[in-house]
Order: sequence, then C-alpha cells, then structure tokens
Amino acid sequence: MFFRKKKSKVEVTPADFLVVGLGNPGLKYAQTRHNVGFIAIDALADELGGSYWKDEAGALTCKVKDNRRGTEIVLAKPQTFMNLSGNSIKKLCDKYGINPEENLIVIADELDLPAGDVRLKKGGGHAGHNGHRSTIDSLGTRDYQRIRVGVGRPPGKMDAADYVLQALRPQAYEDLVESAFQAAEMAKAHLEENLFQ
Repeated sequence: MFFRKKKSKVEVTPADFLVVGLGNPGLKYAQTRHNVGFIAIDALADELGGSYWKDEAGALTCKVKDNRRGTEIVLAKPQTFMNLSGNSIKKLCDKYGINPEENLIVIADELDLPAGDVRLKKGGGHAGHNGHRSTIDSLGTRDYQRIRVGVGRPPGKMDAADYVLQALRPQAYEDLVESAFQAAEMAKAHLEENLFQ
C-alpha cells in the first residue's frame, strides 16, 4: 500500500502591502549603487517605526502594524543576491497573500535615469536589471509597482555591472543615501494613498 505524500500548504498570514528593496547581502556591497533598495527599506522602516527584523523566505523582513487602522505592511530585503531575488519575493507574496499587481512595491537602482532622479512606475520590462528579471520570471507578471532610483550610466566604456557594484566614495554615497530617502518617502506616500484613505 502506497501513501501519497501530502503537499505542504503555505500558510497565508494576510498583510496589506509588501515593500521590497533590492540589493546584495554583505558588507562588500553595502555602499554600492546596486544596494540603494536596501538603504531605502531601512529608511522606510525607521520612518514607519519598524525595528524588529527576522529571516524568512530568503529575506530579512520587518512588519509594521497600525492597530488603530488595522493594517499591516511587510518590508523586505532579499538575502539571495540580486539575480535570485524573485524567488524570495514570490515566497513572501504567497505567505502574505499579496497580489503583486496591486500590493507590491519593489525599490531598485535604475541605470536609465539620471543620478538623483526617483520615479514611481507600474510595470515595464527589466531593462537589463537582474533583480527585476528574476522578479518578473518568478511572479509571472511585470505589472507591479516599482520605485526607480536613478544612478545614471557608467562613464566611458565601464561595464554596467562594475559600475553598480563599485564601492562609492563618501560624497557619492551620501548622494545615493539622499536618493534612497526620497524613494522611502515616495513609498510611504503611495502606501498612505492606497491604505489610509
């Protein structure tokens, strides 16, 4: 007699929104353009009063609850490295019952925007960004909200990967942090508009 192994079900713990910042784990990458998503998520956590981080679904996550309004927002920094971050995002969407087309925001660096330019956009291609490529492949949709943090194009014939992974000098890093704070403010405004009306 054969017993069929039951498929393990993902237990859904509903949340209202998932905000993900893309980056690479480890000190080596902390002060690079490619990690502006992580910096923005840390700034957003500070702004929203989130302080407790835990490991889940291949990411560091922080939940922010507003008991008065009955809302919960999950902030996440995938720890899978950029080109696999979609796996973590998909698991988090499944766990928290998130519809990516309605309740997901992904914050990442953008070569096609000038440094200091920060924009909100829904959908679009991956534009060569491995984090977005992985996210689109894992979710099966490209129609999620993105906050695009401009880092500009590499100078001369410098390789794009070398440019976004290059450790920044103090002034350039300060400028990047300023852009990350703008991205956090933009995410907060979007959340307030969609949750607290």
